[in-house]
Amino acid sequence: QVQLVESGGGLVQAGGSLRLSCAASGSIFSINLMGWYRQAPGKQRELVASLTSSGSTNYADSVKGRFTISRDNAKNTVYLQMNSLKPEDTAAYFCNVRGVAGGIPTLFASWGQGTQVTVSS
Repeated sequence: QVQLVESGGGLVQAGGSLRLSCAASGSIFSINLMGWYRQAPGKQRELVASLTSSGSTNYADSVKGRFTISRDNAKNTVYLQMNSLKPEDTAAYFCNVRGVAGGIPTLFASWGQGTQVTVSS
């Protein structure tokens, strides 16, 4: 079983920055994909950014040039550096990690508990 622990959310003024972290733990054999999603009240969860094991990244158009996803393989941790934050970035942010884990290697897809990001105008 793979568990994810997120940190780094909070309240920030427009134009400010925050850095989210998501650490994966458990019997992890390999991680194939790490990503961040967000969900604002009344809206569907949407992909913010993703990072494959080969280093390929994908960003939502609304965050390109402002957010950067990165990972520390040794720590099984994914980060989301968020700069030039806007009020419309306000949402609960969730990390998602996919890979192989377990004594008998099995595919997994785990979600973090979510961390709130609030950007004031």
